[in-house]
Amino acid sequence: MSKFWLASYPTGVPAEIDPQQYRSLADMAERSFAEFASRPAYVQMDKSINYGELDRDSQAFGAWLQQRAGLKRGNRVAIMMPNVLQYPIALFGVLRAGGTVVNTNPLYTARELEHQLRDSGAETIVILENFAHVLQEVIGRTRVRTVIVTSVGELLGFPKGKIVDFVVRRVRKAVPPWQLPGALRFAAVLREGLYLQLTKHDLHHGDMAFLQYTGGTTGVSKGAMLSHGNMVANVLQSTAWTEPVLPRDEVGIAITALPLYHIFALTANCILFLRLGWTNILITNPRDFPGFVAELKKYRFTYMSGVNTLFNALLHTPGFDQLDFSKLRCTLGGGMAVQRAVAERWKQVTGCILTQAWGLTETSPAVCINPLAVDFNDSIGLPISSTEIGIADDNGNMLPTGELGEICVRGPQVMQGYYNRPEETAKVMLPGGWLRTGDIGRMDDKGFVYIEDRKKDMINVSGFNVYPNEVEGVAVTHPGVLEVAAVAKTDERSGEAVALFVVRKDPKLTENDIIEHCRAALTGYKVPHYVYFRNELPKTNVGKILRRELRDEAQKL
Repeated sequence: MSKFWLASYPTGVPAEIDPQQYRSLADMAERSFAEFASRPAYVQMDKSINYGELDRDSQAFGAWLQQRAGLKRGNRVAIMMPNVLQYPIALFGVLRAGGTVVNTNPLYTARELEHQLRDSGAETIVILENFAHVLQEVIGRTRVRTVIVTSVGELLGFPKGKIVDFVVRRVRKAVPPWQLPGALRFAAVLREGLYLQLTKHDLHHGDMAFLQYTGGTTGVSKGAMLSHGNMVANVLQSTAWTEPVLPRDEVGIAITALPLYHIFALTANCILFLRLGWTNILITNPRDFPGFVAELKKYRFTYMSGVNTLFNALLHTPGFDQLDFSKLRCTLGGGMAVQRAVAERWKQVTGCILTQAWGLTETSPAVCINPLAVDFNDSIGLPISSTEIGIADDNGNMLPTGELGEICVRGPQVMQGYYNRPEETAKVMLPGGWLRTGDIGRMDDKGFVYIEDRKKDMINVSGFNVYPNEVEGVAVTHPGVLEVAAVAKTDERSGEAVALFVVRKDPKLTENDIIEHCRAALTGYKVPHYVYFRNELPKTNVGKILRRELRDEAQKL
């Protein structure tokens, strides 16, 4: 395949990266620990841990897992925590001990948690005590035998007994203490581990670093097998793309609001900036937007990643426009489509371009990123270094430039497959190492890729395809709209019709206002036939709108 998109690369970005410069993620981390020992690595609620301390504590944690929990090479360890200092300690401890990390959403229901623990075969879990009551319900039906419990403030030096309000309404009833028989405290594990020896494994690119479960927004969550090689490659690919704007010899501050257990923040914040020796500011509860803005006020930050809903909410939070953005050089949006109205407002307020990127859990995740100096252009960017993009028809045949089809990816960041699901793996892998992404899009003659929508989210109105992103992009430009989501609703006349769920900014906004606004910019069959107003839209913990839930709701209305 001709990589004609290379002609559009920014100056200084290489066509290929060399993943062989690191043997594993553990090797990458240990080099950073040595090189940046005195620099602050992660900060939570004004408490920082530097690279030297992270080296010491992650080694202690890994040694304890080996010597006390019996962790063997490749064994799975579940980490069920929000953005707290314990997370990077546990993460790099597991990797250095030769284990495989199973990142687990703290807001999982008992059913979801049981599925992931049983499917992954995890025998050890590190869990925030706020959520231990969910584990209590299912632990007897899993292979988990070692439970390490911690609290939001355990490493922050708060007085004993002081409770840090995590401010998550769904789990506030579960604020500590929740104890499981035989559960150990995280701090006690670290203290004991300091006196134990870590056995180093000769890890290589083929070893599995993560069982990273898909979001489940369109079906059953599956464990993507991401190897050390996959992750090393994607960190180097991301570094190559951002280095012209974020040079490696410059120490910066990265705002980490998306949860580290999500693949986006895991690679694009946690590991990327560890390699660069930067400081990650961990936002434990980004849904508390006034508190989030108060935290941002403390720093002249250089980089921030997020999703469209997060950026939109910040722009509507009092005081955000008064922050110091003088050092902000890169804002990266992914996880869902960035809306033009949000990108334009972001640049107006911050002076920084909101750069749209795209990737998948299955690709570690980065695949395409826009040049950081290019204004918002509705595309998801160019294929990054060592990455190929093809547009395929339903039979897997590659289509000419400009035609619409399923976006396929080939590169060193593509997963090894779905864990214990060969049939599911076969559905998404084409001959030659191509991954079918399920996203519908096209590539222009410059190499920029445009997503029209998810294959499963497409709305079929009388035989015409309607892409929810297009409808949402128009509807959200109405000044009375805060958020929207478009889904399919069964319709007797047209098979399916567009149903639009709306969160108002203006309480006087009516259904007719929305329809007339859309009618001015959309072909008739794309105009919403049904409009439903809601106080909020259902989202994943990352902020991605759950269209599946809305589709189900629309059928009942």
